[in-house]
Amino acid sequence: MTPRVALVTGGTGGIGTAICRRLAGLGHRVATNFRNGDHAQEWQQRMRQDGFEVALFPGDVADTASAAALVGAVEGSLGPVEILVNNAGITRDTTFHRMTAEQWHEVVNTNLNSVFNVTRPAIEAMRRRRWGRIIQISSINGLRGQYGQANYAAAKAGMHGFTISLARENAGFGITVNTISPGYVATDMVMAVPEEVRAKIVADIPTGRLGRPDEIAYAVAFLVAEEAAWITGSNLDINGGHHMGW
Repeated sequence: MTPRVALVTGGTGGIGTAICRRLAGLGHRVATNFRNGDHAQEWQQRMRQDGFEVALFPGDVADTASAAALVGAVEGSLGPVEILVNNAGITRDTTFHRMTAEQWHEVVNTNLNSVFNVTRPAIEAMRRRRWGRIIQISSINGLRGQYGQANYAAAKAGMHGFTISLARENAGFGITVNTISPGYVATDMVMAVPEEVRAKIVADIPTGRLGRPDEIAYAVAFLVAEEAAWITGSNLDINGGHHMGW
């Protein structure tokens, strides 16, 4: 595969780390953003110790100007972004009748508006070069909903609506746009859920286990490959059979 410049938002999290590792291992020049400098520097050092070089850039993807500055900094340092993985996400769970406007907007801004904020300044160079790979990391709960996650489910469902529209607009420019919807993956966020709750979740997964971050990263590598040029506008469910679409 031709080495490309890849930007992975939220790359220091569990799934993001696995994606950064996979893409860097394939020879791509990988970048991610950070808000907490101390945590990010420690993360980068661990990645280097494991043989993976990932460039760090400050940037809040929930903020339009900050996201544009992030893309500009990456392109100024590494070159035009050719692979974009919109992975950044947070939760602020509560039942809707108790949900505050702040909890709603914080999740929608970080999980959905960020997709516009980062993709908009990156896509022009992709169109000029007539090559690009854009992937949204959505969620099983964007497909089936979840109790206490009206904000999160709405944002994650919106990511695939963005995907299919952008895929239609840019197919003629050699740009593919796809969504990956992971089920419950053994990240710090999921492992922080009480053990009895996790046990109930696992009991409902046909494969009988949580997913691994590297299994999501494998799907990203598949979709960014040169050979995946005819796959666009798709949603790839990776959930151990927890939710089966058609």
